Amino acid sequence: MGGKLFLLILPNLIQAVEDISSDCKLVIIICVAQNSIGGISHLSGDHVNEPFIGEDGVSGVLLHHKTAKDNPPVTYAIAACETQNVNVTVLPCFGLTEGSCVTAKHMWAKMEQDGHFDRENFSTGPSMPSSPGEAHCAAVSASTWVEPHGRCTVAFALAWSSPKVKFLKGKSYHRRYTRYYGTSERAAQDLVHDALTSYKRWEEEIEKWQSPILSDNRLPEWYKFTLFNELYFLVAGGTVWIDSPLPAADMRSVRHQPTVVENKDSKVSEAEINGRQSALVTQASNCGNIADGGIECGDEASMMRDSGEDKSMIPQRKDSNCFANPCKLSDSHVDSGDVGRFLYLEGVEYIMWCTYDVHFYASFALLELFPKIELSIQREFAKAVLCEDGRKVKFLAEGNCGIRKVKGAVPHDLGTHDPWHEMNAYNIHDTSRWKDLNPKFVLQVYRDFAATGDFSFGADVWPSVCAAIEYMEQFDRDNDCLIENDGFPDQTYDAWTVHGVSAYCGCLWLAALQAAAAMALQLGDQAFAERCKGKFIKAKSAFESKLWNGSYFNYDCGSSSNSKSIQADQLAGQWYTASSGLPDLFDDIKIRSALQKIYDFNVMKVRGGRMGAANGVHPNGKLDETCMQSREIWTGVTYAAAATMILAGMEEQAFNTAEGIFIAGWSEEGYGYAFQTPEGWTVDGHFRSLIYMRPLAIWSMQYALSLPKAILDAPKTNIMDRIHVSPLSARSSHNETGVRKVANKTKCFGNPVFHCAC
Repeated sequence: MGGKLFLLILPNLIQAVEDISSDCKLVIIICVAQNSIGGISHLSGDHVNEPFIGEDGVSGVLLHHKTAKDNPPVTYAIAACETQNVNVTVLPCFGLTEGSCVTAKHMWAKMEQDGHFDRENFSTGPSMPSSPGEAHCAAVSASTWVEPHGRCTVAFALAWSSPKVKFLKGKSYHRRYTRYYGTSERAAQDLVHDALTSYKRWEEEIEKWQSPILSDNRLPEWYKFTLFNELYFLVAGGTVWIDSPLPAADMRSVRHQPTVVENKDSKVSEAEINGRQSALVTQASNCGNIADGGIECGDEASMMRDSGEDKSMIPQRKDSNCFANPCKLSDSHVDSGDVGRFLYLEGVEYIMWCTYDVHFYASFALLELFPKIELSIQREFAKAVLCEDGRKVKFLAEGNCGIRKVKGAVPHDLGTHDPWHEMNAYNIHDTSRWKDLNPKFVLQVYRDFAATGDFSFGADVWPSVCAAIEYMEQFDRDNDCLIENDGFPDQTYDAWTVHGVSAYCGCLWLAALQAAAAMALQLGDQAFAERCKGKFIKAKSAFESKLWNGSYFNYDCGSSSNSKSIQADQLAGQWYTASSGLPDLFDDIKIRSALQKIYDFNVMKVRGGRMGAANGVHPNGKLDETCMQSREIWTGVTYAAAATMILAGMEEQAFNTAEGIFIAGWSEEGYGYAFQTPEGWTVDGHFRSLIYMRPLAIWSMQYALSLPKAILDAPKTNIMDRIHVSPLSARSSHNETGVRKVANKTKCFGNPVFHCAC
């Protein structure tokens, strides 16, 4: 052959090529793969390898893998791109044992003798299926001559196609990519082709996206490094993205979606249009159980009776089945550009989809990078707010039973084994009594509404925002318009008990009232805006009088040993308020004082600020040892506190705070958590829940550093000053149930800035 033969096995290619001396040499790179995904299907048999020659010089081998337990199959494609200087050949199938017809020993002997595999291998077709216990392997070889001190690029790629995702309770869906590549497992060939022919453009686009941040000299290097690397979770943390909002095969089982059906034979007056929004909300509020355990709405008669509407004001429905058509809440995002349905896990140890109290922190990454996906998740939760699942669940902490999903309550998660259809997989506490989920829903909706300027989104979710606010009134026991906690861990810190008014939930509630008032004003619901502002004014006064101690807000207003603890997350509501362009909840002196207290105690008194912000610290500087969570340092909460500092003009403290997470989690002197950032750790380095969603909150720092144009360009006048509050606006109507009250006030907006399609 002349020259010298180099056989290189990835990934040590670069160093090996650099070691080539001055002679012209033939370099051969071989990519070897075994047809396996591990687990019980590893050697279960019936796996097939198949060579292919594709377009644009892309050639390789398809590895068709049959998974166990009738789960959807998967096909891998390993390939290289043949060019004028690069020759690609394949060995489609060989074994690892002496009993195989072609073994790894034969492969190496062929390479040593010829420097390539036979071209005839491309025409051999699919291999015989593997037998149980037998491993099928494949090799793709790319060879090229390299001149002295010369360079040659050889591109390999791995892709896979598994068009269906199947959940434990049997429902299956097509993945999002099938919209573009079809549902055949052979789509792996097209995927690997596009990877090899487009990767340079992809790299250019990635560099273009990252460049403004990487070239910003104001930002520390560790921050740039961590900001982009924490995005690993959107892939490695468990992600399912399906194509269709409602798979046709499963339509009959999606019973939790309220529907309004119009009478096409009659003309609809303006009064009728104005009644549809309230009818939609009331219809959803009449959800109840059905025999097979699904969720369904009440009939038309009860809908009219409960709403108090004159039946003649509502267009008559031709079909009594209120699930005959999809509801407006789910249709609108299809019309405005369907992005499918998106799920991601709370963590690989806490297997729940889209855990909402944690998404509150992580959602900044989606809003910044994939805003349409973020809005689609919010729509899913908006639908869920208005519905109920009466199936019984036993709650582990208290040992009592309750129903799976209460109407008006924001679900904790979208489920585990049957997402969207069986929500609230979490069963430690009854999350319908949690005090943070509903305010977090309102705050996320308003932030997304303000950041995107998407008024159709605002119209879609507005009934659910009203319902979420109304539902919380039951937790105001002393009529001061401020919610109280119930003496158990009734929020995201689900091991940290709270008594009475708390800094965390109370601040979230204040922010939610203000956000709901602002959103109501912008959508034309003046009455609800006045009501929320009136409640906000009264609640704010109560909150400050009960919790402000002169330098920070106490953990709660109880008399327990940790009631005066300094909580790192005490300004979570202010964080969202500032992120949404709303007026600060408190005066600047209080905000900066509380943040400085957090920095001095929760950050700097914990290993000199080199671990992040501890959740709870006593006023004497000692860690709050009340429970596991009070003494932990939560990665995502630390990033959230840092973002709040940035929004308050405390950038130096913000970056010092967040750097502790980098030092402990990512740096060489840390604990080695890179690409598996946990929920939290303790001062002695014990971690909990690796590969967790909440650290994506680092993107809230970037969001704070570069607020969306829609927020920056918004009028600088205080939106709350535009809401006139009458003496009765804040009065609570405790003689009515929360969700049902919304029907009497959430009509189509009086002065809409868009056309209502209710």
